[in-house]
Parts: sequence; C-alpha cells; structure tokens
Amino acid sequence: MSDISPQNPAEKIAYKALVWTWPFYAIGALYIVGPVLGWMLGALAILVAYIGPAARKDLRATTAIPPVVWAWMIGMLAMLIILWIGLLNFDFGTKPIIRSTIGWAKGWALMALFPLAGAVLPIRRAILVRGQCVVGLWILILAPLMLAAPYIGLPERIFVSPLKAVGGPGPEYFTVFLFTFDPSSGAPRWQFYAPWSPFAALLGVIMVLFALEDGNRRWKTIGLLAGVILILASKSRMGLVGVVVCPAIPRLLRLSAKSWAWQGLAGCLVVASMIADGLITSAQSSIHAFKSARSDSTRVRATLQRIATERWQGEAFWFGHGRVAPGSHIVEYMPIGSHHTWYGLLFVKGVAGFLALLLPFIWQFWLAASDTVRSDRGRLPLGIMLVFLLLSFGENIEIEVYLLWPCLLLMGIHAKELTSPPN
Repeated sequence: MSDISPQNPAEKIAYKALVWTWPFYAIGALYIVGPVLGWMLGALAILVAYIGPAARKDLRATTAIPPVVWAWMIGMLAMLIILWIGLLNFDFGTKPIIRSTIGWAKGWALMALFPLAGAVLPIRRAILVRGQCVVGLWILILAPLMLAAPYIGLPERIFVSPLKAVGGPGPEYFTVFLFTFDPSSGAPRWQFYAPWSPFAALLGVIMVLFALEDGNRRWKTIGLLAGVILILASKSRMGLVGVVVCPAIPRLLRLSAKSWAWQGLAGCLVVASMIADGLITSAQSSIHAFKSARSDSTRVRATLQRIATERWQGEAFWFGHGRVAPGSHIVEYMPIGSHHTWYGLLFVKGVAGFLALLLPFIWQFWLAASDTVRSDRGRLPLGIMLVFLLLSFGENIEIEVYLLWPCLLLMGIHAKELTSPPN
C-alpha cells in the first residue's frame, strides 16, 4: 500500500477532490465542492447501475446496491417529503420551500448519494485512506504558520470568499481563517479547514482513524500527527473523548472474539467490583470537570435542547417546524434546532424525520459492529460511525456532510465489501 494511485475515473475524481482540500479551502470553495462531488458521483453511480455491462470495464459495478444503501436513499428522500410537509404546515411560501429544498440537496441528500457511489463505483478504501494522509501532510506544512499567527500579529480572518453568493448556512463556511479567539476565555483556537473548532477536532479524530489503516509507516505517521494537531489545537472536549474512544472500541470489540480477552475482562470486572465506590466518585468528578471546562457552552447547548424539545412536543410533533427558529439572548441568539442532530431533527422534522435518519444509522452501525467482530475490515467503518454518533450530539450533521464525504463513501464501500467473505 506504499504506492497508491487512482485506477479509474471514479477513483481519480474522489482522490483529487480529497487531496485538493486545502487549495479549495484557500479560495473558500469547500462548501461548494462537497455537494457538486456528491451529485457527480451519485449520478455516475446511478448511470453505471442502470446500464450495467454496457458501462466501460473499469467502472462496472461488481455488486447490486446493498440493502443498507437503499435504506439511506429511502430515508433521505423521506427527509425531503417531510421537509415540504413541515413547511406547508406552518404556511411558509414558495421561496422558503425552494431554498430549503436546495439546502436538502446540499445536505441530507448527500448522506445517500455518497454511500451509493461507494457501493456501486469501483473506489477502493485505500485511495481514501491515502488521500486523508495527504491532507494531513498539508496540515503539518501549514500548522507552524497557523499556530504562530495569533502571537506574531497576523489577523484571524484572511478573507471571505465571493463564492458565498451561492448561499449557505453562514459566512463562516466561505471564510478563510488562520485562527479564532474563544469568546468565553479570549484564548486562541484553531479550526484549520473546518468552519469552527469543535468540528475540526472530530475531523482530526477521523484523520487518525484513516491513518491507522495506512500500511505505509511514513504516511501513517503523517496522518496520525496531523490528526492529533487538529484535536489539540481546536481545544475541543469532544475531540479529546473521540480520539480515545473511536479507535479503541473497534479494536476492543475485535478482541471480544478471542477467549483470552473474555478471561481478562472477567478479571478486570472482579477487580473493579472491589474498588467500585472509588471508580464512581472518580467518574463523577471527571464528568463535572468535563462540563466545567466550557460551562457557558454546556449551558447554551442544554437550553437549546430543552427549548427544542418543548416546542417540538407542543407545536409540531410529527413533521416538525420545517426549519430552525431564531433564538433569544438566553441561548446567545443561537437558532433553536441547532447544535444537536437529534434534537434538531425533532424540532425541524418531527418524529418522522428523526426516524428517517435513525433507522439507516442504526443499520449501518450494526453492520460495522458485527463485521468488526469477524474481521479487521470493520474497524474503520465502526470508528467512523462512532465519530458520527459523537458529532450528532454536538452538531447538525447534515450541514457538515460537505467535509464528511470520505466517511460516507467508505460506508458504501464497506457495504459492498460485506458481500465478500471477511479477511
């Protein structure tokens, strides 16, 4: 795996889009590239699946579309229908419906298109693994300048790209930053090519997961170092949790198939039962310290979730409000329905939208977990699903798909791999 190069047009498109992440960021184009790439690969996958043997040899599908990918496609199409119902229920006009439909095409739709492309097109996971490590090399080259920027008088923001005219969730998606200052502490934080620091931390966790799969020691080291820099420089609590939990759980689960691992676990449980009181006290102290690390953020998130729950239950139980709502000063003017995928879904799309994501999500999670027990090939998909789970508790995952697309591609690739015997 030391010499990795694309072998067909689909691999070339995916690999180039990934390794050019930083040049695209430099012109504020990342938010555009993700959806364009998703619809391009998705359309190619549909064409290849439709024409079958008539497709050029190096693009032919090797398997039928896996059932879990069908579940993603049905679920994300349901999101669009639910969106329209929610907007119509609250008497939104034609213009908001059109804008929200475009938003769906740039968000939820990609959560089906990328797995479809990964499952149908002959894209190898090795291409994505190496591509992530190349992005890591860019980080190692640029990190000294970015980390030194606040201390040598460089500005936080370089510029806002004129590409923001295409529309998006906010100007930060088209802004090129060197760093930002934490409003609560005044200390500098870095988000690199992400729109904000906590998301950058989980991108760092993803980079670590991919790097661990690279068979070339040099590229693996580059990816691991870059991922750790993303996590530490972002100063995100969730990133610190993720870098421990997401690589460890798949490897521990793999060990569960071995008898000696169960014997060791039994011994650990016996010891733990003897010191249970101390462990509980320590855990409570750790949780308190974790929440206190950025208490303002914790308070705002908790309030957003409470308001979203109350308004969902009282105003729009089945199909939601159709869109986020402006927040007041009590939540620092953050929109109601933001900062949490599941509470956000309940507020914006109700129970129907919640289930449209939950069912394929659980299915994909189960496939990754069960395959991890049997084979090493399940480790990376399960690690990715764990990152998605963490991300969903602090972010609205659909507006970040434009940077998560390598993970979604890999989910489709793994679904395709499950048709062959495990390693």
